Amino acid sequence: MSVAERGPAVARTLPPPVSVPARRPSPSPAGAVVVIAPLLLTIASGLWGIRRKNTMWGGESVTYELAHRDLSQIWRTAQHADLVHALYYAVMHEIFGLFGGGLLTLRLPSVLAMSVAASGVALLGLRLAGPRAGLLAGLVFPLLPQVQKYTQEGRSYAVVCALVAWATYALVVSVPQRARWRWAVYGSTMLLACLLHEFAALALVAHGVTLAVSRVPRPVLKAWSVTAAGVVAGLLPLAIRSAGQSGQVSWIDGPVRLPGVLAVAAVGVACAFTPLKARGPVRLAALAVPIVVLPGLLLLIASLVKPLFVDRYVLYSNIGIALLLGACLDHLHRRQRSSRIAWIATVAVLAALVPPGLSMSRSLRTPESRTNDATAIGAAVRKEGRSGDGLLYLSGQHRILTAADPEDTRLLTDLALAQDPVSSNTLAGVELPAQDIAARMLEFDRIVAVRAARAHTLATPQEKAKTDTLRRHFREYGTTHVNGARVTVYVREDN
Repeated sequence: MSVAERGPAVARTLPPPVSVPARRPSPSPAGAVVVIAPLLLTIASGLWGIRRKNTMWGGESVTYELAHRDLSQIWRTAQHADLVHALYYAVMHEIFGLFGGGLLTLRLPSVLAMSVAASGVALLGLRLAGPRAGLLAGLVFPLLPQVQKYTQEGRSYAVVCALVAWATYALVVSVPQRARWRWAVYGSTMLLACLLHEFAALALVAHGVTLAVSRVPRPVLKAWSVTAAGVVAGLLPLAIRSAGQSGQVSWIDGPVRLPGVLAVAAVGVACAFTPLKARGPVRLAALAVPIVVLPGLLLLIASLVKPLFVDRYVLYSNIGIALLLGACLDHLHRRQRSSRIAWIATVAVLAALVPPGLSMSRSLRTPESRTNDATAIGAAVRKEGRSGDGLLYLSGQHRILTAADPEDTRLLTDLALAQDPVSSNTLAGVELPAQDIAARMLEFDRIVAVRAARAHTLATPQEKAKTDTLRRHFREYGTTHVNGARVTVYVREDN
């Protein structure tokens, strides 16, 4: 019998196929790796050199000083100044109460917040372009110089970045699902980010452009519009009240660190022209490019009327940069036949994000990486001053520069101070009238004067009285230059 003849007979003797119920695929570990790897990398990066030689800059010293006040005092102070950060100070007050008010406690919330932001970036990449793109975006994010810097800042910017990252993820999830509770999560997360810093509202504009470019269904646009209107309505009282405190940003005289921001943004936008993998109704480029470009651009346009642009105010733009770079690296892997070449190129790109090598990362963890060093300023005052000397701030609003350690100024007499910052519910205290300041200055033979670097001299009667009296009756004995300030000792002309 031939094989052809035996075939059908064998086929007839086989039992009928058994129907096996389809099993759900077991959960892939890829999602866990995508979330955990960026989180751990960001924590490790944040803990590296977190103390910065036990120094803090002026902005952090404001957080440190205000967060140690009672909640009622924080609220009363916010009525006079820094209302935009009042919620952050209140949160830090509670954290200080639980874990102590040291330097690590000041900065660890930012480390944890940026780690959560990195996980959010990775999940966005996972949802929009796949696991590898998500993992690479999450790993790129903590290597960006701006992210490294503000991961170790005792300010609100890392927390705002984390909230915007997760609000963006909630937005992407809400587009296909359309459940009301998801929109509520998106809106409440965005509102909290805006209440911590008003310029987070610019991310709303980027989200709106993303939905418009993605041509989502009209019900989705309507749901977003209603949610965004709710966020704006919730923010409006704070925006109106804080508008009267515009003097708080009077130190901004032009875009701060704009060239570096534009260079990184240009790299990110260039990646958007790479054919990227798309998953779902929202494309990665449609999400990432608006959040990279629009917040900074809108802030620059507003700066034509009043200077407002500072890179940290739109720190969350790095979310879009990381997504674009991660997706471009993923595209490189898909195009390369040799995975070894692709991974070598990936490592090279990741290393190039911290030019040149680790030197930038090291420099970001030094006191000199900040605009001033409040700890060094206070130490210089303590070194140059003698017990019983007078102390003068030019101008008085920079009294906060020596607030990190009250022991630095304990032996000196603040000549212009009428009421201290805590009892007056202000950041820098209340000063005496001009004639009283001049009279008190003439009672001292030595005066230690603190001038902030690159600060504009205020044209107030008090500041004029200080400078005029120094010029007429004192001579400069010596000056110590520290990061962000000059500490000068003046002696009476007749000594």
